[in-house]
Amino acid sequence: MKKNKYIILGAAVLGLGLSSCSDYLNVDRYFRDQQSIERIFSDKDYTLQWLSFCYSHLQGDNLEVGHSDVVPFNFSDDQVFNERGDRFAKFKRGEYLNSVGGQYAWNWSFEGIHQATILLNELHENDDLTPEEVTDVRGQARFLRAYFYWMLLRKFGPVPLLPPEGADYTKSYDELAYPRNTYDECVEFITSELEIAATELFEKRDNLNIARPTKGAALAVRAKVFLYAASPLANGNTEMADFVNMDGKQLIPQEYDEEKWAKAAAAARDMIEYSEASGRYKLYTFERRPVSTDEAYPTTIEPPYHEIYSNENFPNGWANIDPFESYRSIFNGDVYAAENPELIFTRGTNGDSNNLKDDNSIADLVKHQLPGTFGGWNAHGMTLKQSEAYTMANGDPFDSKCYELWKGKYTNDENKDEHKYDHVKNGVWWGYTNREPRFYASVAFNGALWNALSITEEGGKDSRNRQIWYYRGATDGRINGSDNWCITGIGVMKYVNPNDCAKWGGSIYKKVEPTLRYADILLMYAEALNNITEGKHYPIASWDGSKTYDIFRDKEEMRRGVKPVRMRAGVPDYEDDVYESPTKFFERIVHERQVEFFGETQRYYDLRRWKIVEEHEGEQIYGCNTLMNENYKDMYYLPVRVAELQTSFSRKQYFWPISFDELKRNKNLSQAPGWEYYN
Repeated sequence: MKKNKYIILGAAVLGLGLSSCSDYLNVDRYFRDQQSIERIFSDKDYTLQWLSFCYSHLQGDNLEVGHSDVVPFNFSDDQVFNERGDRFAKFKRGEYLNSVGGQYAWNWSFEGIHQATILLNELHENDDLTPEEVTDVRGQARFLRAYFYWMLLRKFGPVPLLPPEGADYTKSYDELAYPRNTYDECVEFITSELEIAATELFEKRDNLNIARPTKGAALAVRAKVFLYAASPLANGNTEMADFVNMDGKQLIPQEYDEEKWAKAAAAARDMIEYSEASGRYKLYTFERRPVSTDEAYPTTIEPPYHEIYSNENFPNGWANIDPFESYRSIFNGDVYAAENPELIFTRGTNGDSNNLKDDNSIADLVKHQLPGTFGGWNAHGMTLKQSEAYTMANGDPFDSKCYELWKGKYTNDENKDEHKYDHVKNGVWWGYTNREPRFYASVAFNGALWNALSITEEGGKDSRNRQIWYYRGATDGRINGSDNWCITGIGVMKYVNPNDCAKWGGSIYKKVEPTLRYADILLMYAEALNNITEGKHYPIASWDGSKTYDIFRDKEEMRRGVKPVRMRAGVPDYEDDVYESPTKFFERIVHERQVEFFGETQRYYDLRRWKIVEEHEGEQIYGCNTLMNENYKDMYYLPVRVAELQTSFSRKQYFWPISFDELKRNKNLSQAPGWEYYN
């Protein structure tokens, strides 16, 4: 018997509550009136509208790449935002509830879970949908429910798992107040749901439905969840022994279990083998461009000669690809989602509206990166630490001694042959030359070329293909009394398209959110294998039970994960001694993920799950000396602490707090360690 025959969208969720989510969703768009369950789920249009309502909860404060208003996790120790007073400083001090966006993610996610659960419980057949379509729609709802739980787990730690059969509204208010489940219970539910979803979802989407999950997306997210469960934050973390429920039940596993790494490795391997067998997912590459006179799309720069990689085609080498364009195009809108085999799951062109001023999409993110010359806010900057993380063109680390060694050395017509591995223009400090391709796709260094090709008005046409300078006194340099200047003196180029411009009749190209990429799966696989004790073997069944993997610290399998990512980037694979040493390999994985996934929200969560966040986010932020004008440019490049960007880290910042309103509504809900209760 159905306990609730009529449903109104937007109902409160089991005492967990809702807040002003109307900013993100106009419920009337879907159903203006009360509708019977039978009518909704027997009609194709109503059913798909209900499903769209579930998808809408992936927007707003649940975006994963965007501006600081909703995605503050995009700003770890790698980039900063300089706008509206001391918001960044408050965020870094852990004043989450009064400094940045993302605060409605708890309510937003549980509302999505609630609506997806209703669909799963009520949709079994439909007059207008084929049985295959019904199964797929159910698979989408199941994936969404699991994904909402995954986002909650990653941000808030263990959360309450609501009854899969839905809430019984005949129960009392207190009976509908659920405590947190343990971390392992959350992982078990999420991963088991994703296994079922993998059997229900279509394997491929057409262009109009590219932002809907597939079988591959379910397998990939499952691997990600297992990786987090194996990582130090959630695997034998005795420092979280006080993360408990009201009854004292511990929520974080206190005993270390190495087999969790084996499960993570097996889950990643499931996705790799599925991808290779189906041909659906692989790293995106762009073919070599032998000759070009277009500054925005230049001739391919071949990496320094390597006797193997320079003579082998991808993935065994880089002879036939353009590493710079292969990486840049994934993010800047030049490659449509349907054309990108690396993109496993995406929200598409995320955001809530077509208004660049307030839709918080990646296009809006780019507007905050664009210099004022091109109508941007010029308010996001890269830390010196992140700019140093990009290696030299030959794969050697950037040496901080170069600040003194190359003091006073700049590019000019006479020394062009000394920097053959870049397209850097004249007047640029030597430390920005001969760097790896991902550097030039990600870093808007002082003197970088901005193309702004979409300019149409006569007044701005001379500004196309223009170098931008951040020296004090320059058009885009430091401005006293304003937030619209690059506070570290190092800008962000990632996501910027050569056409992007916000003035003179120009426009900012739409970008696709890189929510989950195949490069992530490859590096996850290598990381998980590295954590298996030498000589130990774990038999782990595949996701569908069709085979059993022998999981051990297999160096060639680790190379299978790392080498393609390095080849695509145009840098050499690791030497054998790195693969032999778990410690060295972990250090390299930390570095590789820092560079490969810059600006994709990964760094914030990676540092926390590895439990190395304090040493990274707790250190002071350095940048260029933006007080220097061009007459004192040699001093501009000497590292200085950015006084306006004070930062710190405390234990409570591993997880986000639950708001006081939620704690008041749900008396069984415990707060994360270090955060205050409402009373």
